[in-house]
Amino acid sequence: MTNSPLTPGIVPGRLPADAYCRNFADHEPPLDPHEARVAADRCYFCHDAPCITACPTSIDIPLFIRQIGTGTPEAAARTIWSQNILGGICARVCPTETLCEEACVREAAEGKPVEIGRLQRFATDVAMARGLHPFTRAAATGKRVAVVGAGPAGLACAHRLAMHGHDVVIFERRPKAGGLNEYGIASYKATGGFAQKEVDWLLQIGGIEIRTGMELGRDISLDQLTSDFDAVFLGIGLAGVNALRAAGEDLAGVRNAVDFIAELRQASDVATLPIGRDVVVIGGGMTAVDAAVQSKLLGAENVTIVYRRGRDKMSASGHEQDHAAQAGVRIIHNAAPVRILGNGSAEAVEFAYTSDGPNGLTLSAETFTLKADQVFKAIGQTLTGAPGTLPVAGGKLAGPAGKVWVGGDCAAGGEDLTVTAVAEGRDAAEAMHIQLMAL
Repeated sequence: MTNSPLTPGIVPGRLPADAYCRNFADHEPPLDPHEARVAADRCYFCHDAPCITACPTSIDIPLFIRQIGTGTPEAAARTIWSQNILGGICARVCPTETLCEEACVREAAEGKPVEIGRLQRFATDVAMARGLHPFTRAAATGKRVAVVGAGPAGLACAHRLAMHGHDVVIFERRPKAGGLNEYGIASYKATGGFAQKEVDWLLQIGGIEIRTGMELGRDISLDQLTSDFDAVFLGIGLAGVNALRAAGEDLAGVRNAVDFIAELRQASDVATLPIGRDVVVIGGGMTAVDAAVQSKLLGAENVTIVYRRGRDKMSASGHEQDHAAQAGVRIIHNAAPVRILGNGSAEAVEFAYTSDGPNGLTLSAETFTLKADQVFKAIGQTLTGAPGTLPVAGGKLAGPAGKVWVGGDCAAGGEDLTVTAVAEGRDAAEAMHIQLMAL
């Protein structure tokens, strides 16, 4: 989005040049070898480790931490990658505070868990820097599989299929592979082009071709894929965005938060990105938090997240909400947008206070108004381009010989987590392999 006469308050370069470098640097620096050994020493190496159960990909966490502690981070990385081939990005973006680290015995005993996420990053970073890709392809099976979507689910599925000796073609609608990891997370969580580096590293397995600019329903059809390939995996994510259904939604200065984040992720110089002086973000998930924090980092003076329900109902974790507050973002709960005010471009948003009772959400007659020259909508995404309603992850669509599997955010009940998408892609690949070898 560029500045225009309709959006006079949305301008680039609000901060000194060096401020952008600081603001968009790695927000949680990696551990050095000594720090990693010290952090590893805190692990109890539980026999029935609850952290493993809490990890959607079931990584053997005590084992990889012990391997770090004994000075073999490459072995630790293999332990991680054997369950989660995108362990590097997951170490950066996974909400470990509500998964493995929340289940950590140290968290229960001391209120300070083992730093599992940072240790996972240490191991995978060391191994990738040394060029280690510890997996090789099995003998070619002669089977061809189509994967639609080069996000976490599709990439994990493709890698596991390639390991089993199948040839894989990934069809991706965007110019780059990576999906959410490339386009949908805060820039300061994966700096230095890490998402693309991890994709390039993953492709070292061989046997995987990626065709970008190919969209299901526009460039390819499901019937065509099931005819040309022995199996198909759909990991198309959620490309649509929910509407506010509020008056003024079409005013200049109002846009989807996911588009704003994608623009940030692809920018070669974030200083050139325009941002408003008064930004309002509507929503309560990770997208809302990422959009709000990055607005502040770009130089917005006043940034407010407004969510229609209470703090405990926000899908963004408490840790992420606290991070937003520390960045200077104000969070207002129990309020819903009524209309966006302005003459051609957004000037303010009117909200009504809400109550969440047994009969659902109700709006009160009491309202308030927030000044806003830029408004980001972050109220959830929807499925587009799919052949009807998709089953739960791992389920198969009715079709020729049960050839089509589904996983990731597009599947019914998707959790909007990279780590869950990886698990579903991996598990689908194993099920597909069994069926392919039985043919």
